[in-house]
Amino acid sequence: MIKSVFGTEELWSVLKESSSPILLYGTGDGADKILSVMERKGIKASGFFASDGFVRDRYFHDSHVMSFSEAEEKYGDFTVLVAFGSSRPEVIENVKHIASRHRLFIPDVPVCGENLFDADFYLSNLDRIDKARKLLCDGRSVDVYDDIIKFKLSGKPEYLYFSECPEEETFSLLSGGYSAYVDLGAYIGDTVKKALSLCTSIKKVCAFEPANKPFEKLSQYCASVPCVDFTLVKACAWDKTESLEISDGGGRGSHISSSASLSGAKTKTVVCASPDDACNFYGEKLLIKYDVEGAEEKALCGSASLIKDNDTELAVSLYHRSEDIFSLILLAHKLMPERKLCLRRLSGFPAWDINLFVSKK
Repeated sequence: MIKSVFGTEELWSVLKESSSPILLYGTGDGADKILSVMERKGIKASGFFASDGFVRDRYFHDSHVMSFSEAEEKYGDFTVLVAFGSSRPEVIENVKHIASRHRLFIPDVPVCGENLFDADFYLSNLDRIDKARKLLCDGRSVDVYDDIIKFKLSGKPEYLYFSECPEEETFSLLSGGYSAYVDLGAYIGDTVKKALSLCTSIKKVCAFEPANKPFEKLSQYCASVPCVDFTLVKACAWDKTESLEISDGGGRGSHISSSASLSGAKTKTVVCASPDDACNFYGEKLLIKYDVEGAEEKALCGSASLIKDNDTELAVSLYHRSEDIFSLILLAHKLMPERKLCLRRLSGFPAWDINLFVSKK
């Protein structure tokens, strides 16, 4: 039976009832996660394909990876599950082209954690979802919130297109004029560079990055910037100082791992530290950016004093864990009840690059 919640049909029950062959577009970690959900829910994948011109002679889960043309020749009509993410315009256009020829969904599986945003998850968290929705300060934020939830439930790409906005719009949601900036998840320094270019009044920066190679590049970049006082922290942003396991992809995907998600993953032990302990800022006009691969809740709790001791605004990623879309809104309001909460999402798929802006503007 197909489940209908929040005005849309749940993807997994639609697939369960479908008689159409189901093909995954793409291979790799995203496909592995989708296949794991399908197996739990008793849904069978018929095969895998890649874009014409990009496919090579290989197998994935013991199945030959076809080109899109080969898939159409073999199956005719079929259902497509997009199993990767991208923000590149030409890739988005190709997905739209495939969607014009076949029924297409983009399953929402969590970057981190074990919770799947399905109908049961939605209903069990409905009270918190509604409370978070009521805290958003403008109609556009509410529309984005509703479209993201409908996408998570249904996998229908049109809800993603409805919810996207240009990056320039997000900058207008913050008041600016910052004297200090904290970057939690600084990677190679690209977001530090962007913050400094957008707000030239910033003279103090504290940046966290746990992975070795990105931290080296971050350090090199910061050493090249004059007239800014940098504090670089080679650690995961957390609520206290301790050592934990981290997935070690060497890139933006490095994240704190639960024991249930460690199987088969390359991991290492890293130091975690709280922003309250590492960032010695008082009385500053402060912006804190949180993009810490599923550790946002811990990092927010670990920066409570920093938030209180400064004139603070926040930019918080809400897409790593299924619950982030509502739980982090509730937590941000608890920490900063006087601030306005706005929600925006940049172009791309699946529902990544969702940001909560907490400001006095």
